[in-house]
Amino acid sequence: MQQSVSINLDDTKQLIRIGKAFSVEARIEILKLLCTQELNINEIAEQLSIPASSAAAHVRVLEEAGLITTSLKPGIRGSMKLSEKAVKQIEIDLSTLQTAKERTEIIDMPIGNYVDYQVEPTCGLVGEKGPIGEEDEPRGFYDPKRTKAKLLWFGRGYVEYRFPNNILKNERELKMELSMELCSEDHEYNLNWPSDITVWINGIEAGTWTCPGDFGGRRGKLNPAWWPDKNTQYGILKLWSLTESGTFIDNKKVNEKTLREYHLSKQDYISIRIGIKKTAKYQGGINLFGDCFGDYAQNIRMIIYY
Repeated sequence: MQQSVSINLDDTKQLIRIGKAFSVEARIEILKLLCTQELNINEIAEQLSIPASSAAAHVRVLEEAGLITTSLKPGIRGSMKLSEKAVKQIEIDLSTLQTAKERTEIIDMPIGNYVDYQVEPTCGLVGEKGPIGEEDEPRGFYDPKRTKAKLLWFGRGYVEYRFPNNILKNERELKMELSMELCSEDHEYNLNWPSDITVWINGIEAGTWTCPGDFGGRRGKLNPAWWPDKNTQYGILKLWSLTESGTFIDNKKVNEKTLREYHLSKQDYISIRIGIKKTAKYQGGINLFGDCFGDYAQNIRMIIYY
């Protein structure tokens, strides 16, 4: 059972579904019954002294509102449909992002400021003026000069960052966006080299983007002159968004996890992990670009709307 769901006035269709669900006393009574047990349609009808057809219609409305779920489970005479509560609590915020005076906190995280990592070759770090440490040596990611890195890459593994969340001590988050320039990682560049790149926020998977390749063939717009033409040159700027209605990559919904489910203010920082899952179909590595490599003059950027 999902513990809580948060919605606001922008979630118009869901508000209508929830309003419809609570507009009939029998549906409220069904929710009361399901607080302590799972029941089938006939059991609900019997306990409320209503026809089974009416009970089925009420259950359907509650399902459409996301308040209960119905699933097939083994019974004495084969399987039966049992209904159970889907959420414990609903929080309705009577505000709208469309009219609220939004404020933002913008945090620019240098790519060398990771706090944890686990990487496998090919891997390396470079700064604006040259390499940092030894190429293809994972231990080099501990080099003190790593904070000056402007491009990093690895074949497998992850890097993890911790973003400050001071603003959320006294403010309520409305939305969070995370953007970065990325591509796959082959030995040099390879336009046909897919990689499933995943972002985790506070340990919760926030979606995977399949990058089609390790991009080169033309110079990145910002690359310093010393960077060889044969190497990776640029990435694609990707945007992860957490909202009250779900999680999005470039405005395409990738899962149903809402902003509240990432618990952005629960601890003293927001953890961002960027990596390749061990079970990923395409384990093609990652290039992560800073503000003077690739095509975009930015590091990892977090915007908190509050």
